[in-house]
Amino acid sequence: MDLETEELQFFTIPEILKESISIPKQSPKTFKLITLALIFPLSFAILAHSLFTHPLFSQIQDHPSRQHTHQWTLLLVFQFFYLIFLFAFSLLSTAAVVFTVASLYTSKPVSFSSTMSAIPRVFKRLFMTFLWVSLLMLVYYSVFFLFLVILIIGIDIQNALLVLFSLVVIGVLFLVVHVYITGLWHLASVVSVLEPIYGFAAMKKSYELLKGKIRVAGVLVFGYLSICGLVSVIFSTVVVHGGDNHGVFTRIIVGGFLVGVLVIVNLVGLLVQSVFYYVCKSYHHQGIDKTALHEHLGGYLGEYVPLKSSIQMENLDA
Repeated sequence: MDLETEELQFFTIPEILKESISIPKQSPKTFKLITLALIFPLSFAILAHSLFTHPLFSQIQDHPSRQHTHQWTLLLVFQFFYLIFLFAFSLLSTAAVVFTVASLYTSKPVSFSSTMSAIPRVFKRLFMTFLWVSLLMLVYYSVFFLFLVILIIGIDIQNALLVLFSLVVIGVLFLVVHVYITGLWHLASVVSVLEPIYGFAAMKKSYELLKGKIRVAGVLVFGYLSICGLVSVIFSTVVVHGGDNHGVFTRIIVGGFLVGVLVIVNLVGLLVQSVFYYVCKSYHHQGIDKTALHEHLGGYLGEYVPLKSSIQMENLDA
């Protein structure tokens, strides 16, 4: 992160990835601990989740005539705690990586202990932003399914070609909007940590920063989601459902390898969203005052924060 802000606006996707991958070298111990304490549990839970739910689903499907109250109760309880765990570690990982990258950018001393000390205050801001994004996703899914139902009722279901074409168009539109909202959320998360705004204000700022960089954001988000999806499919096929075709040793080796891949993908994804924030700021010629950002980060650690650090960290002289 030694590059000048003006240089970042010209970064291509390969350059963003290269810069992101190089960041952990500046503080390897800190990133190793963040990875082990936060990103590894998150990645393991994402993949191992199906290992626990698959046996319950199998029992229910194999004996549909029986009462499965106990199995359904276990499944719902497990799903509830899984979602809580996933949500918590996702926000914690985001907070830790974004804070650490920003500290390196401002030449602020970096350590795992200082990062963990800042997380409680950062987490509250990320949580509020997450709630607004969740509301947006809820509205979007509701509108989408309403539109889908209307379309199904309105089209001629006897025309197989028309039905197929309609489903493809709907699927593409759904994917495009989903990728955009995901990119909006990721960038808003970084804004929530690095600027004195969060929640709806962070989403609005994220929307403004994405202008002119939507295509780049779309490729990055789609690539991330695609890799995660591919890893999950292979894990499900080989590890979860591959008992008849693969031995226990093979499944353990493949499972461990895939968890490692997902850990790397999640770490790089968090680094990329941090770098992409600076790229967007540079593209819109919004300079970042490193002194103000340094003081803003210090506020999470309980350090004294002068009045000016509460001001939007761009165009401070305006």
